[in-house]
Amino acid sequence: MFANFLESYEKELIITGFVILALCILGFITTILIKKIGKKSGINEARIRLMVRYLTVSLFILAILIEAFVFGAKFEDIAVIFSSVFAILGIALFAIWSILSNVTSGIIMFFNFPYKVGDKIEIHDKDFPITAIIEDIRAFQLHLRLENGDLVTYPNNLMLQKAVTLVEKDAIEGTGNDDGSDIV
Repeated sequence: MFANFLESYEKELIITGFVILALCILGFITTILIKKIGKKSGINEARIRLMVRYLTVSLFILAILIEAFVFGAKFEDIAVIFSSVFAILGIALFAIWSILSNVTSGIIMFFNFPYKVGDKIEIHDKDFPITAIIEDIRAFQLHLRLENGDLVTYPNNLMLQKAVTLVEKDAIEGTGNDDGSDIV
């Protein structure tokens, strides 16, 4: 029984091995690049791990898609499945667009954000201007410590929409890194 399975799908199993190997190598190389970019930019280790997790999920979805074609799925079949899934996801995600906006902004901020943990910034908001120290940068929001000691969580998508000024680099004494370990 098992021998028949191996004979029937020998070509597909060999291709599967190559696909898995290629995606593992691609994932390994990309993970190293993300870690180097993160370290070079002084980015928090937790944010680096989050980006690596996003990469892993993306490569896994790509592997499933490639394997479907390897084992004989037609483009039309895959298109029907994906259109159904995306229709359901579209309706569900429309309800949580704010969360997706913040996650997307978090990804953008990982690669292109001029401020880091410990920097004192001023957010120029007409209704609620904020001058605070960045205490933590997370997937959905920033934790900002106001001068009076209050903690404010500020959505990532608003950080990309508002004008922000760097008031003081490394405003917390002893911070020169982005790991948040010196923050009280």
